Amino acid sequence: MLELFSSGLISIWLEMAGVQVKPTDVLDILAWQSSPGLVLAPDPNPSGSAIVQQYLKGLQTLKLVTTPEQTQNQGIWLQSGPILMANHQGTTPLPAASLTKIATSLAALTTLGPNHQFHTLVSTTGTLKNGVLQGDLIITGGGDPLFVWEEAIALGNSLNQMGIKHVTGNLIINGNFAMNFQRNPQIAGQMLRQAINSATWSRAVSFQHSQMAKGTPKPQVTIAGQVKLEAQNVAFFQNPQQTLLLRHHSLPLRQIIKEMNVFSNNEMAEMLAEAVGGAQVVQSKAAKLARVPQSEIQLINGSGLGQENRISPRAACAMLMAIQREAFAHQLTIADLFPTAGFDNRGTMHSRQLPAATVMKTGTLRDVSALAGVVPTRDRGLVWFAIINRGYTVPAFRTGQDQLLQTIVKQLQVAPAIPASLTPHTATSTLPQFGAANRNELVYGG
Repeated sequence: MLELFSSGLISIWLEMAGVQVKPTDVLDILAWQSSPGLVLAPDPNPSGSAIVQQYLKGLQTLKLVTTPEQTQNQGIWLQSGPILMANHQGTTPLPAASLTKIATSLAALTTLGPNHQFHTLVSTTGTLKNGVLQGDLIITGGGDPLFVWEEAIALGNSLNQMGIKHVTGNLIINGNFAMNFQRNPQIAGQMLRQAINSATWSRAVSFQHSQMAKGTPKPQVTIAGQVKLEAQNVAFFQNPQQTLLLRHHSLPLRQIIKEMNVFSNNEMAEMLAEAVGGAQVVQSKAAKLARVPQSEIQLINGSGLGQENRISPRAACAMLMAIQREAFAHQLTIADLFPTAGFDNRGTMHSRQLPAATVMKTGTLRDVSALAGVVPTRDRGLVWFAIINRGYTVPAFRTGQDQLLQTIVKQLQVAPAIPASLTPHTATSTLPQFGAANRNELVYGG
């Protein structure tokens, strides 16, 4: 973002709008960047609006939109700094699908912080002798949204490292525990039991092990009893009969948010929304931080499943700007939290034809195709955009969205270099590189 100020683009925008400001007002302008409701002026150059009008006519030509009512169901907002470039139904809350995850990302990032880690505790009520744990093995989940096969394999190897090879009792699941995005604790517990005993591995588990660091051991922990759920969510410190064996730390929240958005994972989004208090808290926090009316963000969950989740295109842009502002405060960029063209070719970025360095979030339901994000240009710096299409021809809408952004960049010229504000700090990460074993803290005996 700061490149825009140093390049003089803010001054150009303000001069075009006829607004006079002092240099000390720069921080205020920075705040306006995250508040589309406080745009200073419409764009005196009608190119953005003309491009959008041509786009809407194209939808009619292709018969993707055939009635005036359907035209009103298409929402678009384009903004460059404090200048509104184009607006079609931009303040109308529309079914947003997974653009909802932008609100969830904003609420989680500002509430928990980018370095927050979720803890999964492993404890026992028994004693260890000659490799046999006489008693139950207890898992107390702390809401980790990204506890997957690799995490469980690493946990099993840590138990082997402690000398545990057999458990005579049950595997007790307590707290908020999910595995492989399965939030049913009984099923998650069965997966964990399988993962820590390589003799029972399926082909899927063996494949995930093959993707881990070369030489990663295969855990051998057998459990004689059953997978059972604690009758009540009893925290470890409330049961003095338990002995804590290890504490597993999740990935930092910034990486969890990035993975959630790259793959638009609904279960991860629901767990993050729960971690900050639920959908209504996410809705309230997001609207407040984005400085848009509460009516423009209407949520029933944190993932976007359901037509009842409605967000205006303006609010989608405002939330992304607020995320950029929060990321900058922690020496991060918005590209550290969302997929970026040219850096991430996984998940929802796959098969998209977006301009280089476009940071984006998609949203898809049966009759919704949405795209929001930011794209760099030479003439206008960062252009924030949100497009929400209603209709049942989702693949065609996606193609049109990509072409719209390509047209905007062609009109405003390609940025001479990728701005630092849209450059991720780390290369594209994949799950096998996450180092789950290094996040197990062995505490048995201490």
